[in-house]
Amino acid sequence: MTTTCVILDIGGVLEFTPDTGWVQRWEQRLHLPPGTVNARMHDVWHAGSLGTISERDVHDQLATRLDLSTADTDAFMADLWTEYLGTPNNELIDYVRGLRGHCRLGILSNSFVGARERETTLYHFDELVDEIVYSHEIGIEKPDPRAFETVCATLDVQPEHCLFIDDVAVNIAAAQSTGMHAHLFEDNPRTLTRIAAHLSAGPSLLEQPRLA
Repeated sequence: MTTTCVILDIGGVLEFTPDTGWVQRWEQRLHLPPGTVNARMHDVWHAGSLGTISERDVHDQLATRLDLSTADTDAFMADLWTEYLGTPNNELIDYVRGLRGHCRLGILSNSFVGARERETTLYHFDELVDEIVYSHEIGIEKPDPRAFETVCATLDVQPEHCLFIDDVAVNIAAAQSTGMHAHLFEDNPRTLTRIAAHLSAGPSLLEQPRLA
């Protein structure tokens, strides 16, 4: 198998995750000033993204800090996961599925405790790519260069042979700083064209990272 590799983000790339307004609706329901939920939960959200607390801890902290019943806590988290999981970008997913066996494939995602189980159940990303690296499992978030180094090590590939695709510009710059090629996701047509160009070049020609 060639060492050429394509690594993708999840939210905003493999999943469409528009703002559903669920936080604002809960603030209205609980008669809280705008911004209160994230202000009270900021450290919990951060800990969940790095995997330093469990899902159970998240539920307990949520109930305590927002004074929610068990039923309301469950409903709140259901709304969170509805937005987090979004809807699948089927065109891109189908394209990537067709690349299996032609290159190494990976996912690098800033995530939250419980994401792997839910995304595996809904979208079967574990069958789409060779390896998935979640921030809550390695304790490191993009744009930390160590996240990109970790995914390359996990896939056993060299950064200069990898194309990283993300919808956040700062993550693109961070990937490039580690020697990877990178593409800012804006739509499927340009992304599919960029992946095809990367694979056509082959590992021997992928010497300098570039943004396209």
